[in-house]
Amino acid sequence: MQRNFKDYLVISLKGIAMGAADTVPGVSGGTIAFITGIYEELISTLGKIDFSLLKTLKKEGFKAMWKQLNGNFLVALLTGIGLSIFTLMRLARYLLENHPLAVWAFFFGLVLASIWYIAKQVRHWNFSVIAAMLLAAVAAYFITTFSALSNTDHSYPFLFLAGAIAVCAMILPGISGAYILLLLGTYEEITRAVSDFDLKKLFFVGTGIIVGLLSFSKLLKWLFAKYEQITLAALTGFIAGSLNKIWPWKKVLDYAVIDDKLQILSEKSVWPSAYNGYPEYSHNQLHFVDTDPKIASVILFFLMGFILILVLERLAQKTD
Repeated sequence: MQRNFKDYLVISLKGIAMGAADTVPGVSGGTIAFITGIYEELISTLGKIDFSLLKTLKKEGFKAMWKQLNGNFLVALLTGIGLSIFTLMRLARYLLENHPLAVWAFFFGLVLASIWYIAKQVRHWNFSVIAAMLLAAVAAYFITTFSALSNTDHSYPFLFLAGAIAVCAMILPGISGAYILLLLGTYEEITRAVSDFDLKKLFFVGTGIIVGLLSFSKLLKWLFAKYEQITLAALTGFIAGSLNKIWPWKKVLDYAVIDDKLQILSEKSVWPSAYNGYPEYSHNQLHFVDTDPKIASVILFFLMGFILILVLERLAQKTD
């Protein structure tokens, strides 16, 4: 496929959207990749990274190796993702801390619309396809109900493992990599390492990300090649099951305070009538602030996210 500078700029913008999603504990960058139409190319490209590239480099030179790798696509996308993570992570944290209902409502609408969009890619609905979707939905839902581990400083091998596990979720539509980091109790530590440019911690997390990315992408590439319809249905189910995590109204069930900072360990989705506010910790007590469920603004941001997907799909159809 021949691409020009404008095409790669668009890919970088899609990478920025993926990175922005991955900074929010509940939204998967893989979902954004699927919505923007680059998911299968991403998985295929990552699946090509192996020792055969070195053979191509030795026999045919760098240009042939770069083409085999689909290097321009990969560099454009990773540039957008990296730029987004290092620039938007603080903004994402600010918005979640100060406008949580609006943020979760927007992403709930966006992800809900993406379920319909991805389900449309399944051309043949049969028993195995429907079963794969339902099993994946149930699995994703139960993952969203797990309690998080307390967020303390961890060993470097554990950070490596956390990076490897989280990146699998980052490229799997539905389950957020940031949410997996929360479950493992490393989200705050890693975001702090990014903000403080703690290179030692970032090295171990980054190495884990690379190892997990290369191994898991090969599995996904094989699944798409052998069981495309079942895989698409399972991805649809994963996204549907993950909606519980990004439901706007939550009630805190368990929490921990580490270094005078509140960390929510367990929560459940509730109706607006049962919403009791967003938790804050001060003066050695847990307080709930902003108890208004803001139903009107939640619906507005939900519709914004939902309509955004419809607009993106229409634009993609015109491009095609």
